[in-house]
Amino acid sequence: MLALGVWWSVGGGTVDTAPLVIPGERSRIKVEVLNGTTIDGLARRTTQKLREHGVDVVFFGSASNSTTDLTLVIARRGDPSAAAHVRDVLGVGQVTDEPAAQLLLDVTVILGRDADASVSTRN
Repeated sequence: MLALGVWWSVGGGTVDTAPLVIPGERSRIKVEVLNGTTIDGLARRTTQKLREHGVDVVFFGSASNSTTDLTLVIARRGDPSAAAHVRDVLGVGQVTDEPAAQLLLDVTVILGRDADASVSTRN
């Protein structure tokens, strides 16, 4: 049987296991966008705006509640800076931290009526 392996010694016997980042590559924020209003097309327009700013929207659709006035930007992996970035792109929203690792995304956006003006199709 042939076994291949790599062995090295690092002072103290520990090895840094942090993931390596390719220079120039940014980790894209993974987001779901849920329309919490009765405004048709709001999640779709918001998705377009976020994608134009480099945010990876992996799902958009309707929220279970359709009477939301204020947009919520929810950090799902304990990184409020990702949620704050999404909030800055949208120009509206309240950032909260509600970890839910099972969702496999960084941020959930529940759109309120306040988001309609910020993603208007008018320039």
